[in-house]
Amino acid sequence: MELSSGRCCCVLLSLFAGLASGLEITSTAQTSIETASGQSVKLDCKFTLAPEDSGPLDIEWSLLSSDNQKEDKVVILYSGDRAYEDYYDPLKGRVHFNSADPKTGDASINLTGLKSTDSGTYQCKVKKAPGIRSRKMLLIVMVKPSKPRCYAEGPTQEGKNVVLRCISNEGTKPLQYSWEKTSDSKLLPSSAVMDPVGGTINVRNASASTSGTYRCTATNRVGSEECILYLNVTPPPNTAGIIAGAIITVLLILIIIAIILFCCCRARNKKKYEKEICNEIREDVPPPKSRVSTARSFTVGSQRSSLGSMSPSNLHEYALKPQYDKIPSSEEFERPPSHAPLPPPTAARMAGPNLSRMGGIPVMIPAQNRDGSIV
Repeated sequence: MELSSGRCCCVLLSLFAGLASGLEITSTAQTSIETASGQSVKLDCKFTLAPEDSGPLDIEWSLLSSDNQKEDKVVILYSGDRAYEDYYDPLKGRVHFNSADPKTGDASINLTGLKSTDSGTYQCKVKKAPGIRSRKMLLIVMVKPSKPRCYAEGPTQEGKNVVLRCISNEGTKPLQYSWEKTSDSKLLPSSAVMDPVGGTINVRNASASTSGTYRCTATNRVGSEECILYLNVTPPPNTAGIIAGAIITVLLILIIIAIILFCCCRARNKKKYEKEICNEIREDVPPPKSRVSTARSFTVGSQRSSLGSMSPSNLHEYALKPQYDKIPSSEEFERPPSHAPLPPPTAARMAGPNLSRMGGIPVMIPAQNRDGSIV
């Protein structure tokens, strides 16, 4: 029994010795790499084979999932003396074997055009039955700071607290900011307080000597960017002068408005007055002429012979027609009603015995008032 057990131990030791002398990964490079986006990186994985490793050679690179419930993503594969490089779409065209023939012992790969999403843990697995070996590497793709923006916050006046701010919108944390003055004495003001994490510099009780050119630099582990700020600290404004100027301006505006309103009111009153004057009727203007009577064409002197031939009815009708063809003069308007003009003497004579001899009937002609109405 002791002899058989000793033989078993020898067999196991020889087996372990054979496994130890089989497939081995010989790369000793760092297992964690930090690089900047847009750069290229080589993930090293070199190996050696033993005579007893007689199976087919398979090389597999995969991106391990940070969540155990998700599957690992195969990035690139070598099997059956052929390389397969289009397994992982996000890295398609950007991952290649470092050697044209990986079976010579170089399973390293190159990643180009790195992005921040390429960060993760990559595993190199080499299989050649009965040997299997693997190696893991952590890749951290960092983004260098973008060009920061420099500006002064608040009023840049003497006696005030001036805050200089520097911000970089892109870049892998942590970012560090530093300020320096590049003009004059190239020294920051003695009252300046700098915050390297927030990117600010607070200058208390700024003076004219604070003016100048400042440079801010944003830095992380993969790069840096800077910006330039020109600061001009001005004297405080003349507050009394500003207030006086504002008051004078307001008064001038009020005066101009008052003048405009006065002119508008005066023009309106003048227009109203002219309109009222046009509508008034002057007393000395004579009334409009009435329609000329049909009897105007007859005169007493020239129609004596014709009157004799008229019938009494016609003559009576003629005598009753008022004489509208005579327009009273201004004196007649001014004459009181008691002094109304008498009928023409010709008509009076015709109203006497002449008309009787002619067979006519005397008719009394009514008098007219000065406005043309019959009294």
